[in-house]
Amino acid sequence: MKSFCISFLAVVLGLLTSPLPANEHGPARTELERFAEGLETFQAEFTQTVIAQDGSIQDQSGGNVWLQSPDKLRWVYVGDFPETIVADGKNIWIYDESLQQVTVKPQSSESSDSPLMILADVKRLDEQFNVAELGAFEDVQILELKSRQEESEFERILLGLDAGGIRMMAMEDAFGQRTEIRFAGAHKNTGLDAGLFVFTPPEGADVVGVAALQE
Repeated sequence: MKSFCISFLAVVLGLLTSPLPANEHGPARTELERFAEGLETFQAEFTQTVIAQDGSIQDQSGGNVWLQSPDKLRWVYVGDFPETIVADGKNIWIYDESLQQVTVKPQSSESSDSPLMILADVKRLDEQFNVAELGAFEDVQILELKSRQEESEFERILLGLDAGGIRMMAMEDAFGQRTEIRFAGAHKNTGLDAGLFVFTPPEGADVVGVAALQE
């Protein structure tokens, strides 16, 4: 779940903070451009479902997400296995409350080969992905991203958008497993506490990894 979430959030941050080319204006891209225009912050509740190739549900979870352009986020899973992921612009912190363990690594080490950096550059977006409009599904317009590289963590990324912005995101891997995240109660450009994007390891927690020095 951790590695998936980091890659997934990279996609969210990249898409929400990057303008898309003006030469391909299908309905999904139009809605994404409209939502991304002037975006500074985003927050929402989410539900996450992992679906196997045979259609069986492997895992369900939920929580809350906060994003701040261009590179900060807080993603919190609630329930039986609470987990908090914070990207502060320099480091990614992953806190597994059940294990009382914190994993930290420089944010650049995750983003250097992730969609975060690719989607932050419009030219690289089209170089790295085949982008297609798939039409309407469940009252949202679907945008598909397929990596042009043979070795990719995901076979494709799907975005579901409507006039209110991003409603659904999904990633499908090479084994046919699909992870869907659906957003509700979303708010754009509302004031967020800066403390949301600061993480201090709880007293007594084991810390694994090395953080990059803050400037």
